[in-house]
Amino acid sequence: MNEIEIRRSIRRYKDIQVNEDIQQELIKSALLAPSGDNTQPWHFIIVDDKELKSKIAKVSHNQKWMKKAPLYIVCVADIRVRIKTDEAIDLDESTGLFELKQIIRDTSIAIEHLVLEATSQGLGTCWIAWYKQNEIRPVLEIPNDKYVVGVITVGYADESPKQRPRKRMEEVIHKNKW
Repeated sequence: MNEIEIRRSIRRYKDIQVNEDIQQELIKSALLAPSGDNTQPWHFIIVDDKELKSKIAKVSHNQKWMKKAPLYIVCVADIRVRIKTDEAIDLDESTGLFELKQIIRDTSIAIEHLVLEATSQGLGTCWIAWYKQNEIRPVLEIPNDKYVVGVITVGYADESPKQRPRKRMEEVIHKNKW
């Protein structure tokens, strides 16, 4: 698939907005992702407000370049699709629940669908995950039982990074056993 080969992490964007029809196409593609037991734990917060984007960039280790992206899609996993209880659940980076690993896995698949769709639409993206849950969630009023898997910056690329080195297949393929 061409989109897999040409996708790059983009950190410089043109000052062009991403129209709502394209935004909807990105989310539609994410919704087609598979998930364990078809739980579909993902939620997406589309952020185009400059003040909110600035706050998200600040809690993301103050990565100032992020503010130039016209759009963020904050991808959130909901553990309540796997743990059906009224008891409080506080998720963070040290939570060891198996169900958290499941919803992160499933939401990550959806994010990659979104990123590849963005590439096919002529957009650039960068997956950001350098933040702490207890810092990013309050910015967007996300409950403590949800887990922010990634902030995807989206826009029209104003750079063309070269492909980074990849391991050879011989380095990563094992047949029948390790």
